[in-house]
Order: sequence, then structure tokens, then C-alpha cells
Amino acid sequence: MLIQIEGLIKTIGILDVFDILIVAFILYRVYKMLENTRAITLTRGLLILLLLAIITSWLELHVINWLLQKIVTLLFVALPIVFQPELRRALEHIGEGGFFKRSMLLNYEEACSLVSELDKAVTKLSSTKTGALIVLERNMGLNDICASGIKIDGIVSAEFLLNIFIPNTPLHDGAAIIRGNRLIAAGCLLPLTDDRSLSTELGTRHRAAIGLSEQCDAVVVIVSEETGTISVAEAGRIYRHLDSEQLKQYLMPIFSPRKTTLKEAVLKWRQKNDKFF
Repeated sequence: MLIQIEGLIKTIGILDVFDILIVAFILYRVYKMLENTRAITLTRGLLILLLLAIITSWLELHVINWLLQKIVTLLFVALPIVFQPELRRALEHIGEGGFFKRSMLLNYEEACSLVSELDKAVTKLSSTKTGALIVLERNMGLNDICASGIKIDGIVSAEFLLNIFIPNTPLHDGAAIIRGNRLIAAGCLLPLTDDRSLSTELGTRHRAAIGLSEQCDAVVVIVSEETGTISVAEAGRIYRHLDSEQLKQYLMPIFSPRKTTLKEAVLKWRQKNDKFF
């Protein structure tokens, strides 16, 4: 066995290593796209079935192996249906070049200003229990969503957003779309999620936010009209009951991940280990 492995290693050339690295990178990017979505759980289940099929074949358990092979075949046929939102999201991600590139980010000062304006607007909307949907576009374009509403082009400010969501106005019930630091559309319609496991407490706004986040990489901020609760939807998941500080901490890395300086890292380490000083 060792001789066979040694012989196999000797046959590996530079192109083989390059080939393996490319496949590893592609698998990693696919995993990152599926991470924190319903698809990752289904993928794990499929991998377990494939592993069981290999084990039963090795043990020569012919009946169980035949049954597992038929199940796996049926699952592969059903994959396009089960993974429809994730497949659409992945293909759009690849089509826009997002498979290989990182998020388009603002500089740190612009990101701080944008997050501050968003926080002021959302906090005010929450205090008055004014319902709102704010979509933050990332790598994947949302022109099709923008087309369902009224196109706008203006720098994001708290006052601008508050005017958009004034109750009983044409744009109040739709979503506002933000690209970079500009508000590009309002009154937009979002697709509702098909997830039946969600709490009955979640209304149409929350389900629309989750539905869009299942189909693209956008982040959606929701303000509940009934309770004033602030929530964020991303990658098919919703994070509820956020306060102002938590919202800022959540949004800031999306626009401009700030690298920790060496001085800050040392100070942080000393705070954790102050008993040694």
C-alpha cells in the first residue's frame, strides 16, 4: 500500500498541483456561497448519502448499496428544483464576476458616514413604529428589482430615507434600494420567501426581506410597523431585535472592513491579559 502511494506521489507534476489548487479554490468559493443558507444542510445530507454508498459498496452490501444509489440518482434529478434559489444566486454571482472578486467597498470615511445616516434613519423609524425596508446592494446587481419601483438618484441621508417612508405615501410600502452611498430606487417590490418554518410573528416585510436575501447577496434592513423592532436579513436568515449599536456593528464591515492596526491589536491583547502587567 505504501509503495503504491509513493509511486502515485512520484507521478504528480506541476500541472497536477496547479489543477488541484484550482479545484480546491472553486470548491471553497462554492462553499462560501452556500454557507449560512438552507442549501448547505441539504448538501451535507447528500454527501453523507454518497459516503454511505461508497462504504456499502466496499462492504459488498449489495441491496443497501443499490437502494442508496437509486436515492442519490433521484436527488440529483431533484437538485435543480430544491436548490432553485441558490442556483440562481450562484449563476448571477458568477455572471457578474462575483465568483472571483471581493465586495465593492467604500472608503472608511464614506462607510462611516453612510452607516451613521442609516442608523439615524432606522432608529427614528423604529421609535415611531414606521415600517421600512432598506435594501443594501452588494456584488449582485438589483436592476430588475429597481424596475418594479420608482427610480431615484440621491446621496443617502437620514432625512431622505425618513421622507421615503412617510406613512400613507406611494413609496411607503415598498423597499428602498441603496447602491454604494446612493439611494437609486424606492417603492420596489421584493419576492416573498417560500420558507414555511418561519415564525408567524414575521409579516410581509420580513418575508419579503428574507425572500430577496435568498436570491442574492444583498443585506436588507427591516423596521417592523407593529413593534418597531429592527431586523437584518442576509443569506436567507434574519437577525432580529437589534439596537442602534448592534446595527452599526453589523453594517460597518459590509461597506468597509477596517483592518486592525498593530497598535490596536497589542492594546486589545493587553486588555485580555492585563493580569500579566
